[in-house]
Amino acid sequence: MPSVLTTSSHNRDAAGLKYVYPVLSRRAGGLSIGINFNTNNACNWRCIYCQVPDLKIGAAPEMDFQLLEDELRFFLDDVLNGDFYERFHMHEDQRLIKDIAISGNGEPTSLKDFARAVTLIGQVATEVGVLPPSNFVLITNGSLIHQSKVQEGLKRLKEYGGEVWFKLDSATNQGKAFINNTAQNSRAGLENLLLSAKLCPTKLQICLFDYNKQGLSSTEKAAFLSVLKMLQANSSLQTVMLYTIARTSWQPEAVHLSPLSAATMSAFAEEIRRLGFDVSVNI
Repeated sequence: MPSVLTTSSHNRDAAGLKYVYPVLSRRAGGLSIGINFNTNNACNWRCIYCQVPDLKIGAAPEMDFQLLEDELRFFLDDVLNGDFYERFHMHEDQRLIKDIAISGNGEPTSLKDFARAVTLIGQVATEVGVLPPSNFVLITNGSLIHQSKVQEGLKRLKEYGGEVWFKLDSATNQGKAFINNTAQNSRAGLENLLLSAKLCPTKLQICLFDYNKQGLSSTEKAAFLSVLKMLQANSSLQTVMLYTIARTSWQPEAVHLSPLSAATMSAFAEEIRRLGFDVSVNI
């Protein structure tokens, strides 16, 4: 039986499908239709707050494009014309598709045929009338945007009115290595971020959390503000989405993690606003 959708549970199997799943999203502000390219639970990073069980290092597997199309058409028809909202006990004010989000259980841009998948989703969603009224979002760690296949995908995303939500959890090399378990340095990540903003409308998403009750360090905060000043001067990026953890991590560091306080989040958001950015906060 379907369960009630909540912002604290992103069950990829909620609809019983391989690639498509419903999410009640804090950042989207309502129903988000998730598309999971990484059905093998593989990612090129291992973020310590990641809620994916049995996460492994790797790339997205080969895509069954016919199955993706069939599932997407079936699911969109269920939401638009079926009893989806009743089965999942969604309130009247939640009964609207806010976005289609390419996200899932790993880094979606690691898919070999990434641009083809973006195009297919865009075509189907446009045909049934979900796009352009709803948003089309790619949620990414941005680590592969220097690759030509990913850049082509961002161009296709823009053609369908889409946008990139680019993850930046730390503005220092040490923090990035610790939080994301990646060898990619901050400079390479920022170069990819600037490239993303040139290719497609891009928003910055920053996950802040408490590790062993240490709060947000002055070093990290200063580094974030320095990066944001650079972005303000050198890119079209105008939106920053701050959020803290709401779901249980499946990583070994989970016992050390807790949400960052609302006061700390709000204070940092105000500092960013003073730089000229639009800032949202999800706690």
